[in-house]
Amino acid sequence: MTNNSASSTGTAWSGLVPVDDTRLAVTDTGGPGLPIVYLNGQFATQGYWRKTLADLGTGYRHITFDERARGKKSGTSADYSFEAAVRDVDAVLAARGVEKALVVGWSYGAVVAAHWAQRNPERALGVVLVDGAFPHDWLDDAMEVRIRKLFRRMSWFTVPLRITGITPRMTAAEQAESNIELGRLSREATLAPVLNDIRVAVRYVVASGTSLGSKGDEQEQIRAGLEAATAENPNVRISAKVPSNHGAILSKDFHAIGDAVREVADLSRAQK
Repeated sequence: MTNNSASSTGTAWSGLVPVDDTRLAVTDTGGPGLPIVYLNGQFATQGYWRKTLADLGTGYRHITFDERARGKKSGTSADYSFEAAVRDVDAVLAARGVEKALVVGWSYGAVVAAHWAQRNPERALGVVLVDGAFPHDWLDDAMEVRIRKLFRRMSWFTVPLRITGITPRMTAAEQAESNIELGRLSREATLAPVLNDIRVAVRYVVASGTSLGSKGDEQEQIRAGLEAATAENPNVRISAKVPSNHGAILSKDFHAIGDAVREVADLSRAQK
């Protein structure tokens, strides 16, 4: 049965949701609260959101899932494209009978969240973007070479970890191409129009310092242009700049993420 109301009561559930040529491991806490769907970092799993979910508590309906070939249970696929990631959001929400939701995304998931909200103005209740979806032209030919080298070098220890779910069941080349595609989608001319077209509240929680593969102040340069790139949209604001770096933000600054979610949720309720 499909529930068309954002506040419809759902039953707690975990299992596999079929989509395209694969299946996704999904966890839904159920309950009558505002539905929130969480979108992971590029090669992360739903477990990264554990502290954020605990901070927000049982007053919300939390829906998390592992993307294709991520975690222990989600299946592999012939398609690891960004468009597949956006389709997977719809597949998960449809399977859980949720028509409208607040979307929260970290890193790669932030870009997915922004695109989903922009494409679904009647379904998005609000957006929280955690250290991702920064419009910036960080990808060039030299960076593509660096990315491919990085994933080749990492493969010697990431491949044995696949069985644990810590690393994705994707080849080094597939991971590199996914990261390069993200760079193309993050270019200011491509991403800024998406962000400026979102019609609901968008709040950023911004980290400090580096991320995997970055050098020096590269990451801070990427973050620096956010306000100018989104100046056309008054819905977009920075909720907090936190001290932890990109990789630690979910484990160390989950209170700030929770605060941003609560702010956006309150704004959504007030607009009803």
